[in-house]
Amino acid sequence: MNETADAAPRLILAGRSAHGSLRPPSSKSLTQRYFNLALLATTPSVVQRPLLAEDTEAYLAGLAKMGCTVERRRDGVRLRPPERPPERSAGVRIDCGAGGTMMRFLTAAACVLPGSWILDGSARLRRRPLGPLVAALRGLGGRIDCLEALGRPPLRVSGDGLEGGRVKLDAGESSQYLSALLMAASRARGEVEISVERLTSAPYVELTLAALAEFGVEVERSGDGLYRTRPTRFDGRELAVEADASAACYGGAAAALTGGRVAILGLRPASRQGDLGFFELLRRMGAEVAWQGDRLAVAGRGGLTALTADLSAMPDQVPTLAALAPFAAGTTRISGVPHLRFKESDRLNAMSVELGRLGAAVEERPDGLEIPGVWADQRPPGAPVEVSTHDDHRIAMSLALVGLRRPGVSVAAPQVVAKSYPDFWRDLDRLLV
Repeated sequence: MNETADAAPRLILAGRSAHGSLRPPSSKSLTQRYFNLALLATTPSVVQRPLLAEDTEAYLAGLAKMGCTVERRRDGVRLRPPERPPERSAGVRIDCGAGGTMMRFLTAAACVLPGSWILDGSARLRRRPLGPLVAALRGLGGRIDCLEALGRPPLRVSGDGLEGGRVKLDAGESSQYLSALLMAASRARGEVEISVERLTSAPYVELTLAALAEFGVEVERSGDGLYRTRPTRFDGRELAVEADASAACYGGAAAALTGGRVAILGLRPASRQGDLGFFELLRRMGAEVAWQGDRLAVAGRGGLTALTADLSAMPDQVPTLAALAPFAAGTTRISGVPHLRFKESDRLNAMSVELGRLGAAVEERPDGLEIPGVWADQRPPGAPVEVSTHDDHRIAMSLALVGLRRPGVSVAAPQVVAKSYPDFWRDLDRLLV
């Protein structure tokens, strides 16, 4: 039984060490890219070992609404692209839930799929920005109406196609703008040139380019931020999803924090997933990190050392590093992530508030956090505190790490981890001895 079904606060038992092996769930980022490209392909695709969690289940439901045939198999899902457009008159409603990636990818994809689409989601999703993506799609001939607030969901998209041409894109808020454009541009009527003015989380674009190449779509790019695609009709593919580097970081962080040893399975040293870079941060903080064949082993070697890091390339790991920081000697400084204020929560504020409630000292800055290692050489307080997840899966999993060393931590609404890592609590329990 999935333990996250219990909505009661979850008490974290401090004082245990993380030992053993961990196979993280499949990559959410790759799963969603493969789903999106399967929608745009001309023949069926098979996605083996996809992540099946709240975000990706919502994606599959959205694909079905758009006319894609979804066949669940023992090894994954078979996706047959739409054969005919759904009825246009009132528009087909697509519920993206809390999925920002789904909203952005499908906004672009809907422009090139015949039909009339209304894309919406949760209250939090309605506050997440889309303006630069909408502007770029309109510049390519896309027909998109913002039904309530400018540059915010809900959107009405008319799938009349993209003409092509050259547009400028500011991807400083999210690399997903560029990823969404690149995938949809393959179905434009003419060549598309995207001139990128700013770009954050660049490794996620590399992941998109690799996924496009697996489907046979070529993207030319130059060093001045110019990306060029040509109209491409591409067939579906049969692809397997590798393990999720973002999810793997929690097991590695638990080993480093508790002086344990954890072997992480299913990752590849040559993976394009940018969050693999977090393991280098663990090494710099004093953990032992080494590849042993197809296993990535992390061992804590005593105390941790603070560091200064620009995490613009791996923003999902800001809460993870913030969770380790109070236990690291010195002051940890995190920068380069102002866009974290527009995720499932304002993650900078969420970690600042909750670590402060637990007794840590945190200085919140416009683009990051500064956290002294107040518990590096002294016992943390033990007064019971129920921390809020701010309805954010990454805040929940990161605060759980704090509870491994700081007694008395209970995580409210623990089921929120189902968004990306449904078995997080089970896996964490199996590691702790």
